Amino acid sequence: MTLHEIFSRMTAEQSAAIFNWLHDKERKLHKATIEALAKQRHLRGIFVERKPRPERNTWLQEALGRKTSDGVAAQILQIWLVGEHSKLLCDFLDSLGIHHDENGTLEELPAEPSAEKLRQAIDSIFEKHEPGVTAIYLQAFHAMNESEWKTLGELLETDSRLQLGKPV
Repeated sequence: MTLHEIFSRMTAEQSAAIFNWLHDKERKLHKATIEALAKQRHLRGIFVERKPRPERNTWLQEALGRKTSDGVAAQILQIWLVGEHSKLLCDFLDSLGIHHDENGTLEELPAEPSAEKLRQAIDSIFEKHEPGVTAIYLQAFHAMNESEWKTLGELLETDSRLQLGKPV
């Protein structure tokens, strides 16, 4: 799944949580995101900014769900995950024995862990964290991962806990 597909498949509640956090905690980025996405659609950003929050959130989700928005989607997901859910990132990497910084980010991703270790790590974070956020994180982790972990890709397709809210 690509990063824009993550936005197109998450529920409206999940995307609203991201956009509301962005609006409240990263106002400049929120405004810049609206401007960039509006420009792609040949709109003025103020047109989108003036929409009531629920309509604006719906518009943002639809815009980020387009293929042309993959780069912006990546940036939004990274900032939200590190800013709001760094504990989830750290817990996942810790359970795999992967060294990371205090925010759960790393310089270089190591080789894929064993299938059993990966399954245990996924089970562990599902026990500790909200399932929807966990699914978004693992989908984004896989999409951003340059040295693709084949087992994680298979689990994302077959484990029902890792599926995002909207059907394809």
